[in-house]
Amino acid sequence: MKIEIDSKKVFINSGNNKEEIHPFWLRERINNEDALDKGNQQRLFDPNSINTNIYIEKIENEDGLLNLFFNDGTNYKIKEDQILNEYKSQNLDPISIDKIKWDSNFNNFQKFKFENDIFEKKIMYDLLVSFYKYGFVVLTNVTTEDNFIIKFANSIGSVRRTNFGEFFNVRSVPNPNDLAYTSLALSPHTDNPYRKPVPCVQLLHCITNNVSGGNSTLVDGYTVSEKIKEDYPEYYEILSSVKVKFKFIDKTVVLEDMSELIKLDEKNNFKQVRFSPRLDYAPILEKSKLDLFYKARNKISELYNSDKYKVEFKLETGDLLMMDNHRLLHGRTKYDVNEGDRYLQGCYIDFDSTEGKLRHLKRKFNL
Repeated sequence: MKIEIDSKKVFINSGNNKEEIHPFWLRERINNEDALDKGNQQRLFDPNSINTNIYIEKIENEDGLLNLFFNDGTNYKIKEDQILNEYKSQNLDPISIDKIKWDSNFNNFQKFKFENDIFEKKIMYDLLVSFYKYGFVVLTNVTTEDNFIIKFANSIGSVRRTNFGEFFNVRSVPNPNDLAYTSLALSPHTDNPYRKPVPCVQLLHCITNNVSGGNSTLVDGYTVSEKIKEDYPEYYEILSSVKVKFKFIDKTVVLEDMSELIKLDEKNNFKQVRFSPRLDYAPILEKSKLDLFYKARNKISELYNSDKYKVEFKLETGDLLMMDNHRLLHGRTKYDVNEGDRYLQGCYIDFDSTEGKLRHLKRKFNL
């Protein structure tokens, strides 16, 4: 990939095709001191105030540094590499990191050891790349200081507050408003499917865990969805088109949202799964369509609950699990409260936090 110029035009040649870069695209990237704040990289002008009939009158190339002269009297210098890097970044955004499918054989996943100032180290970049590939990461040796989960989350981005608060304690309590706060087994599910929007990333920090049960379970919704797509195309079609209602009721709030169990993006590729059988309600449809929907929902539930797609592990004291709530389903095995204590703290952050941190670290380490 390279930049090519003639007397009045700039082209980008990808090797497969050659395209002219729009002169206005170049004009609004003017970087002179009176046009761009050097600290925050924000424009000091409104590009909408510029006449769109912009063209280049002259180009000087000084060993990869382009000096551009425009018909409105402005000129500035820009490196060819800067143009190429911006073009490449369109296809190398964090959300474009290829997902890697996995099943129950993925038991020996990498764990990352927590370090002081980890948030500004190369290991954090590696951790976030792994997160986007597999949908989760586990950190070990994290301090068990109370509410450290908030400090950890805010060092990546910003905590997403919900009706459960800024953070929540996961342990067995009397009269719980959610089954998570019991010692019962939890089948695979996604969190907060009734919210608009659904929280993106869940963090769970193990403060103590000295019971024999209570193992964490994870299922890759992406892997299962692709399996449905391949083997049961009729099921895939109805699961990705029929919206069901998810509903949560508490003493002071009623939360509802409608969504497909498999949500696709604008290109009909996988985007998100929602699954919480205790909270979903199918719409009223003609009987034949609902017959198919219920069969499809039973099939995806069967796969989610199958040992073939589930990894199971114990979160030890000081472990921190970060998982993609739009991709992964999580659960746990039952445990006996008489054996000891299982105490986790959790919170949510959104993808703009993880993406923003990844872009920052990529820039910092020139990756």
